[in-house]
Amino acid sequence: MSRVFRELLKKIGSGEHTHQDLSRDEACLALKLMLTQEATPAQIGAFLIAHRIKRPTPAELAGMLDAYDELGPKLAPIDSPYPVVVLSQPYDGRDRTVPLSPVTALVLSSVGIPVLQHGGERMPTKEGTPLVDVWDGLGINWRVLSLAGVQQLLQQGGLGFVYVPRHFPLAYGLVPYREQIGKRPPIATLELVWCPYAGVVQLVAGYVHPPTETIMAAALQMRGLAHFVTVKGLEGSCDLPRDRTPIVTVYHQQTPERLRLNPAHYGLYGGNPRWVDLESAIKAMQQVLQGEANELHASVVWNSGFYLWQTGYVPDLESGLTHAQELLRSGQVYHHLQKLQQLAASLC
Repeated sequence: MSRVFRELLKKIGSGEHTHQDLSRDEACLALKLMLTQEATPAQIGAFLIAHRIKRPTPAELAGMLDAYDELGPKLAPIDSPYPVVVLSQPYDGRDRTVPLSPVTALVLSSVGIPVLQHGGERMPTKEGTPLVDVWDGLGINWRVLSLAGVQQLLQQGGLGFVYVPRHFPLAYGLVPYREQIGKRPPIATLELVWCPYAGVVQLVAGYVHPPTETIMAAALQMRGLAHFVTVKGLEGSCDLPRDRTPIVTVYHQQTPERLRLNPAHYGLYGGNPRWVDLESAIKAMQQVLQGEANELHASVVWNSGFYLWQTGYVPDLESGLTHAQELLRSGQVYHHLQKLQQLAASLC
């Protein structure tokens, strides 16, 4: 038993009226003791459920990010005129709507805007389809690439994926606790704002509940992140919906600007692409990448155009939407995917 960890557990688990928040340093220490399994399984499970009930503070989330930075993988800075865009997604996957971020990432990287994602396998409690399965269906197997291989693919092809089971096994060691406690622990929020990259980034973090956005934004500001975007997206992802006005906040040098973008103003209002199964999703993505119009096409244009604008590649959203359509129609994105497939295969 870790007596140090027991004292931290006592602080957050003492009840509604007597609990105490951890400092940033204490939260960092607590997560390091859990990641290294110096805390016992009983202590780890108790901490995760107590912390969920209490709810993490921005300082605690910042401290947990400090622990990830200290113990987790970090890709080296690459030579790029654009910051690396980190498109984060909930690790427990999707089961209602088709994930759009892989195709968005291909559109961005096809014009020289590097994109980084991260995640693992199917994960409790949702057990939805993870991004690594989607990428596998698109012909890029991130499971077999070493971290050095991911680094090279990010540098040469503008695309990277940190596969947690292989590249950050300490973090993956906490996955069984999610199933055992039956609830998402606070580390699920941590995963949405983690940046496994040592250079300049533009983080995009999705969320479902407004309090989560407040905690994430304050923690990122505490850590000095200059530019990031929060999105109330599909299933907590950074994928913008088309059936409503997305709630998006852009932080420039930590100054927030709330955007309310109505897809109807751009002729793109409609239903979100419904999840059927992985095979159907991959087929629809392949059709879009080959310039065909289907029910997924408008959602891909809506998201890709928005992120082309936010990265500074185009001056406004309307230009971004037009450019995204042309990139898909011309086959540039599809040819870029083929290049990435070949490069990834050579790195294996």
